[in-house]
Amino acid sequence: MTPKATPDYQDADLVLRLYEMRREPVMRESRQALIRGWSPTALEECMAVTVPSHPLNAAFRQCTSYWEMAYGMARHGIVHADYLMESNGEGLLLYSRAEPWLAELREKAGPFAFANAEWVATQCERGRLAAARFRARQQAAMAAKGA
Repeated sequence: MTPKATPDYQDADLVLRLYEMRREPVMRESRQALIRGWSPTALEECMAVTVPSHPLNAAFRQCTSYWEMAYGMARHGIVHADYLMESNGEGLLLYSRAEPWLAELREKAGPFAFANAEWVATQCERGRLAAARFRARQQAAMAAKGA
């Protein structure tokens, strides 16, 4: 499917629905826990959340699957990609944290890990801009930790 050329009312409806889903209490808790508690500086830290016994595993699965679903809508032309990215960059924050170890993550945890986030980060203008900002933050955090 080709990407949508311009946003329309259906795009607005989908983006509002995605926003409502982000506000659901368990999702909000998962998002906060993962954003605050998962900032890997080494492959082991990145992979740790994929182990079912890890305290952030449920939050990781919930958040990454949510953002992959949302970004998949853009990738497949269901929602206008740049319009979606005007207010939905948080998934790229998570992507930027995993990006240095993406090949290993895909090899060990699943071949499609962050596939739609990667598409948004590379094929969507607003996604590229957001990914660059988050990537710079991740690199600075890793440098501050001496990684």
